[in-house]
Amino acid sequence: MNTNFIETAGATSDNCVRTAYADAERKEAFLPTFCVQNHAANLHVLENGDLLCVWFGGTQEGIPDVSIYMSRLTAGTGEWSAPEKLSDDPTRSEQNPVLFTAPNGQLWLIYTAQLSGHQNTAIVRRRISMDSGKTWGAVETLFDRPGTFVRQPMIVLQGGAWICPVFLCRTEAGERWVGNNDVSAVMVSDDHGASWAQYEVPDSVGCVHMNVHVLQDGSLLALYRSRWADFIYASRSTDGREWSAPQATGVPNNNSSIQFTVLKNGHLALVFNESDASHSKERRASLYDDIEDSEDSGELRDQKASARGTAFWGAPRSPMCLAMSEDDGKTWNRRRNLEIGDGYCMTNNSADQRNREYSYPSIVQSADGTLHVAFTWFRQKIKYVCVDESWVRGR
Repeated sequence: MNTNFIETAGATSDNCVRTAYADAERKEAFLPTFCVQNHAANLHVLENGDLLCVWFGGTQEGIPDVSIYMSRLTAGTGEWSAPEKLSDDPTRSEQNPVLFTAPNGQLWLIYTAQLSGHQNTAIVRRRISMDSGKTWGAVETLFDRPGTFVRQPMIVLQGGAWICPVFLCRTEAGERWVGNNDVSAVMVSDDHGASWAQYEVPDSVGCVHMNVHVLQDGSLLALYRSRWADFIYASRSTDGREWSAPQATGVPNNNSSIQFTVLKNGHLALVFNESDASHSKERRASLYDDIEDSEDSGELRDQKASARGTAFWGAPRSPMCLAMSEDDGKTWNRRRNLEIGDGYCMTNNSADQRNREYSYPSIVQSADGTLHVAFTWFRQKIKYVCVDESWVRGR
């Protein structure tokens, strides 16, 4: 069943991959878009070498016209395709898309769907493609517990279990969500996605966007975004179900998304903002403090602080940095900036071009060893950058 959604307006942006100005070792492009705001890219490499990028676009995050889009960089070409709209619920803001190729070859798209800026209302939806993303099946609900969010890729363990990292946006009745009491968990399936069991990460309040990968020794490492805008956090597991409590690393975090991957040589590559709360002269009330609510939320009270405190919003989302670890994530000594600027994010407004963040990066490695990165550029476009590991070393 193909239930794709069609856009009629013309896409804008430079979709051709070109060598970067004054840097012959780097290639880049802006993905084409129909939308005023574009955010939260995730990259995925297909077996045939095609590179897919999904993101959400619309007027502004939290507004119901926000939908999921996908573009393809066909192997052997240098041009991103016109974006395809993959969701269209006029009542919910559809966000944080992730792609996953199942062992049987099915391509899964999963994403969140929430009411206005209330992340505690989010559910996770799914579409499946049988032909590598050319056509898609019907929209289904994957996780129906309100407040369930995804951001990072699913993985398959050696024993066959599927691991889907999630975070839970928790509030008490009558509270307006601002992120004070979010926790991380993994959804685990032992029957190829037919059913799922939830395992919460202990002592993970404020540690979200759990990003899981298998290391060369077979153990698992998870890295987390911090609601406190202090550090990236890390925890470890041997079976994907039981996790150590997240501990702060020496790498800063600004309460914005990160992503890492394990390279073919065993090294880890991480994309993140090298920024934290100490870089901020201002503070936002919440992520959605500059949109009109689609619900009558005047009766909602402010969310109370958790035992860890209140979420920090407004720390600059810049620079966008690429870092390498050669010791399974214990240290990240090799770093190089992909983009620099003031990272102003005291508003999500894209229509007036007031936001200047570089954020929500995604990173994958293709079969030839190339590193592919995509990230939000001023909440107006998705930028794509292509380098290799030696670029980080600056040889």
